[in-house]
Amino acid sequence: MESIGVLMTCPPPDPYLVEQLEKRFTLFKFHSIPDKAHFLNSNKASIRAVVGNASAGADAQLIHQLPNLEIVSSFSVGLDKIDLAKCRERGIRVTNTPDVLTDDVADLAIGLMLAVLRRLCQSDRYVRSGQWKRGDFKLTTKFTGKSVGIIGLGRIGLAIAKRAEAFSCPISYHTRTEKSDVKYKYYPSVVELAANCQILVVACALTEETRHIINREVINALGPKGVLINIGRGPHVDEPELVSALVEGRLGGAGLDVFQDEPNVPEELFGLENVVLLPHVGSGTMETRKEMADLVVGNLEAHFLNKPLLTPVL
Repeated sequence: MESIGVLMTCPPPDPYLVEQLEKRFTLFKFHSIPDKAHFLNSNKASIRAVVGNASAGADAQLIHQLPNLEIVSSFSVGLDKIDLAKCRERGIRVTNTPDVLTDDVADLAIGLMLAVLRRLCQSDRYVRSGQWKRGDFKLTTKFTGKSVGIIGLGRIGLAIAKRAEAFSCPISYHTRTEKSDVKYKYYPSVVELAANCQILVVACALTEETRHIINREVINALGPKGVLINIGRGPHVDEPELVSALVEGRLGGAGLDVFQDEPNVPEELFGLENVVLLPHVGSGTMETRKEMADLVVGNLEAHFLNKPLLTPVL
């Protein structure tokens, strides 16, 4: 399969993934190519696969420029960077990496809740700066027993709910339709969910329907004692509205692993003690990234050997 061209559209997310792809295919790293138009014009015939992630995938323009594209294998569970309609129209297969990152993302969501409420980052800086010698750190807020509302109750949402239950947290949720197989309280709108929980977690897929699902009305419903946790995608949140609510004290706090224009983060957030900011590391453990890479490569191998895909989307 060495003659098969694979275009990696995102910055190389993992050395192991790059190594495994280079062993099996002719790998092109699109991110490091200065003249992309010239490159595509010269190599479009040989490129039969695209590998992307949460930051870059395959949009309609790229798909149009690759006449022999057969498969898009995403190093991510999210599909918002792939034009699925165009892939469906062209008969291009699409795969992602579900399940293997569920535990890590759910763990991180709980970590963000604890970090925001118990001010873990500030406490660490308090010790390192020597301030503890001048007096004890201020009192923080308890996590156990807080009501947790979850937007999206798929694999990751359910895993977050299970973990939060261990902290005696009442769980409620919002999805497009109520689920008959769960015991948690359902709210038909995000505003109602926000008004009836203390911690609101965004764990849904990014679609046009869920873009800016966290808006001013939702933030105001969550209120000055409420906490927003986003481990979904940055565009789920109307970021200027979130920033103003945090600065003005209309929202109690936030734990954010994703942002609207990564890696650019609103600087107004940097000085706020009630906000924890992470560089999109939800799946960022060595164990999970290896499993994700193996799925990406395994899907490509399966496709080109005419075997069933491991994790097909299309």
